[in-house]
Amino acid sequence: MSLYYDLHSHSTASDGTLTPTDLVRRAHEKGVQVLALTDHDTTAGFDEARSEADRVGLRLICGAEISVSWGSHEVHVVGLGLDPQCGELRLGLEAAQKFRAWRAEEMGRRLAKRRIEAAFDGARALAPGALVTRSHFARFLLAEGHVKTMQEAFDKYIGRGKPGFVPGKWAELEQAVGWIRDAGGRAVLAHPARYKLTATKLRELIGAFKECGGAALEVVSGSHSRDETFTMANHARKFGLLASRGSDYHGPENPWIDLGALPELPRDLTPVWADWPEVA
Repeated sequence: MSLYYDLHSHSTASDGTLTPTDLVRRAHEKGVQVLALTDHDTTAGFDEARSEADRVGLRLICGAEISVSWGSHEVHVVGLGLDPQCGELRLGLEAAQKFRAWRAEEMGRRLAKRRIEAAFDGARALAPGALVTRSHFARFLLAEGHVKTMQEAFDKYIGRGKPGFVPGKWAELEQAVGWIRDAGGRAVLAHPARYKLTATKLRELIGAFKECGGAALEVVSGSHSRDETFTMANHARKFGLLASRGSDYHGPENPWIDLGALPELPRDLTPVWADWPEVA
């Protein structure tokens, strides 16, 4: 029997709502046998998660989801199998974290101009880890009654073009892929259907990603529909990329995206884990 892989998940080290320990425990309970912890621009939760993974017998992959500026678009690249001590990777992630800290404070200032006071402090209080993300602001806006859903927070206040939105100044695609490769990992273009690109632009992105050393496409994602999975599988075939599968799990508050519930990859695709050993 093949192992169950989920190679995209988040903990309280970034914008997830479960601690690294609880995330691993839930993954184990849901039947996940190989889990990648891929917090945004950090590997800070890995050591804690590894302790629990060793305890329950789950194989844990060190990863990170790196934010990237590609033209006028923000895209995400997941690194899998990283050495968290790699100097180039650490410097790159530290730069992203510094920008995130400034961005969070600036979001608070912009929301204050719309008479939403103490938004930064409120978001900070909801962030157990070092990073304050837009998800934390969305949770604050929801808790304070400014919106009725997390999605409304993005649609009304913190999404692109909205009053609290601060454009990202992230790594270039080639830089991020380079950090991942320097750290001994494989670069995966995360949830490609989420970027709302035209078909031509998406092909251009995938081509640029492969050209700079990208290894795999996240074909099966918790945010992909069946048709989107079919489309991404075709792109993986056309561009000769490996295929990855990840829930992009953030916590039990989003029950439509859960650990252990993803469909299989299409059988003709080569999984990103194809040459990994079957046991930890």
